[in-house]
Amino acid sequence: MPYATQLSLQEALGPTMEEVVFLHDHVLLLTCLMTLVILMFTITATTTALTHNDPSEEVEQLEAAWTAAPIMILILTALPSVRSLYLMEEVFDPYLTIKATGHQWYWNYEYSDETHISYDSYMLQTHDLPKGSPRLLEVDHRMVMPAGLQTRIVVTAEDVLHSWAIPSLGIKVDAVPGRLNQIPLATSRTGVFFGQCSEICGANHSFMPIAAEAIPLYYFEQWLSTGQ
Repeated sequence: MPYATQLSLQEALGPTMEEVVFLHDHVLLLTCLMTLVILMFTITATTTALTHNDPSEEVEQLEAAWTAAPIMILILTALPSVRSLYLMEEVFDPYLTIKATGHQWYWNYEYSDETHISYDSYMLQTHDLPKGSPRLLEVDHRMVMPAGLQTRIVVTAEDVLHSWAIPSLGIKVDAVPGRLNQIPLATSRTGVFFGQCSEICGANHSFMPIAAEAIPLYYFEQWLSTGQ
């Protein structure tokens, strides 16, 4: 979960978020290097004799350099970006599929691989919160999934546009009425992961949180068999 005055990304708790953090750090490093180089050239140009050169004089080496440099920067940015994009969207032999349907203003979760479990997930009101639970994030029924295994999340909406997002897992999927979007989801540990609808969907847009609980496979199979 995020904390007050936090400036960095949330802790990566799954492989997808790890890719996001890697790409962020890579691009940030390139940005810092570019800033230093531009600053160096600016200071040099304004404090040395370079300023007094004839501006109409052609310098082929310099022109080649400022043409090649942006191309190299774009390549260094594009290659890891494409790699991360494909890795983050690759669904391979998921353990199960969960369908998340957005409504105004709650989520419905449906498990239909081997069982037919379906339930709605509403935000808990402040006076109903258990002690220590986060306000505006805790729900009455969490989405339960096995930890350490890939789960395919199929996202859609019943009425208007919604967006199913859990920042600590690097997940954000648009929920569009009449369309199914899918994304792989895996966690690196057990725990509860919170998110919110990330598409303005009406008056109570801020009050349809997402809570996903990852539990060991043994307990998840027991949960499936009992349906609770």
